[in-house]
Amino acid sequence: MNRTNLVLSFLVLCSINFSYGQRRKKNVDEVQPVESIAQNPKLVVGIVVDQMRYDYLTRFWNQYGEGGFKRMVNEGFNAKNNHFNYAPTSTGPGHTSVYTGTTPAMHGIIGNDWYDKTIGAEVYCAGDDSYKSVGTTSKAGQMSPHRMLTSTVTDQLRLHTQQRGKVIGIALKDRGAILPAGHSANAAYWFEGKKDGNWITSSYYMDALPQWVVDFNASDAVEVYKKPWNTLRPIETYVESGTDANNYEGLQKGETTNAFPHDLPAIWEQNDQFDLIRRSPFGNSITTDFALAALEGEGLGQDNITDFLAVSFSSTDYVGHFFGVNSKEIEDTYIRLDQDLARLFSTLDEKVGEGEYTVFLTADHAAIDVPTYLIDQKIPAGYLDMDGMKSKFNEFLQYKYGTTDVVKDISNYQVFLDHKILSNLDIDLEDAQEDIAKEFLSYDGISKVYTAHQMWENEYTEGIPYILQNGYNQKRSGDVLLVTNTGYISYGTTGSTHGSPFIYDTHAPLLFFGKGIKHGSTVNRTEIPDIAPTISALLGIAFPNGATGKPIGEVLE
Repeated sequence: MNRTNLVLSFLVLCSINFSYGQRRKKNVDEVQPVESIAQNPKLVVGIVVDQMRYDYLTRFWNQYGEGGFKRMVNEGFNAKNNHFNYAPTSTGPGHTSVYTGTTPAMHGIIGNDWYDKTIGAEVYCAGDDSYKSVGTTSKAGQMSPHRMLTSTVTDQLRLHTQQRGKVIGIALKDRGAILPAGHSANAAYWFEGKKDGNWITSSYYMDALPQWVVDFNASDAVEVYKKPWNTLRPIETYVESGTDANNYEGLQKGETTNAFPHDLPAIWEQNDQFDLIRRSPFGNSITTDFALAALEGEGLGQDNITDFLAVSFSSTDYVGHFFGVNSKEIEDTYIRLDQDLARLFSTLDEKVGEGEYTVFLTADHAAIDVPTYLIDQKIPAGYLDMDGMKSKFNEFLQYKYGTTDVVKDISNYQVFLDHKILSNLDIDLEDAQEDIAKEFLSYDGISKVYTAHQMWENEYTEGIPYILQNGYNQKRSGDVLLVTNTGYISYGTTGSTHGSPFIYDTHAPLLFFGKGIKHGSTVNRTEIPDIAPTISALLGIAFPNGATGKPIGEVLE
């Protein structure tokens, strides 16, 4: 090749490389994605349905409309294998675990009530007589979250936004409003029934009710639900539940049958007036009405700083306890709750903006079928003979130690020993725990027993002991932990209850929907403490300071 051709070839090659480089740079610039480090919904709505079993989604699916539960499943994410990973499975620990991202072992709420070893008396999870009631002259407002030892996702949102993001907690039950709202909430409101039927709060949050709450209480918003309760749809279509009149349901004062309809005005006075509404689906409707009033009155979700509305629907628990999980009443309650959810979501679409808010829905525990019903279906179940067990246990204590004073308290399926008396009697604590555990293991209805020493010395990773250990708080829990036979409860012979480490109490729904949420489902195991870290990861905020759960990666976009 001569010199002239060589120069021409070099110039052509340079031109091609320059042109390719320019095109490549331009293409890279065009397709370079902008990473979003966190979602910024205007509002997060956390919904806890008290005593909701997972199978209420599937059993009543054909009864639901398109705007409530079905909308969450069809547009959002369904965690089908979601469980509480601790016991006791009750309201106080449940709400706390959802929002702290951890278990009673860490957050300290070991029951609704428990024996406090430091003061030698029973305490209530939200009780606090250092504060005054606001909105009532009764003691119903003397509450605070001071017994909760860790922060909540709602607390972390407040810290992250320099207190500019509002947090409001709402529930018929005080503990269902206070514990989710956290330590630094703007407000928590709960319902005082009896003769007034008003929403109240504690001086922990404020000295006087805001005007929108005063106006709500002064209106007839609650009065309109003082009406007969009949099924929303023809009762013959309620084929997903048992017979209407049966021996498995409670009988309300003033009624001669436990079947529909329930004439609430006729039995009003015998059943503590507005407290009667709690034990009907109308309690959930009142909660929805008040939540929507809070949305408007507090201006939630009206700017780009994320707010948080924590709502707990408590009537599902009252109805389940009284009528049982297989009752027509529970079916009607969920059909009506579905309508309330649709009403809530529709208002959020209008006031906050569709796609501008994020919702999760779960439960604080599930529930067992009424054991008398299970027995009639030839399924192993039963009731603990607590009086007989107590008498037999006292005889054992007297024979073994010469006194019953070595035991301070028995509650929440835990035995609390008097360590000082054991020491004075020169009895080794570990030996006493083991001897008492062996004694209880010999009783009918008790299947397993564990000692505090076992909880301290071992690290369980599966099964019943894993669940018990997650519920065991070293400073607050007892010395011996009792586990019943499956299907056995300490309760009346009508209605359902909860509290055990068994799957009928641990399997609860978990739905996510809205901004930042993928559409899909999983049958991989998720656990209640995973909820708060998942919402924290979505918002890009710090996890609650005691969190032991992990974000559910499949949920987030």
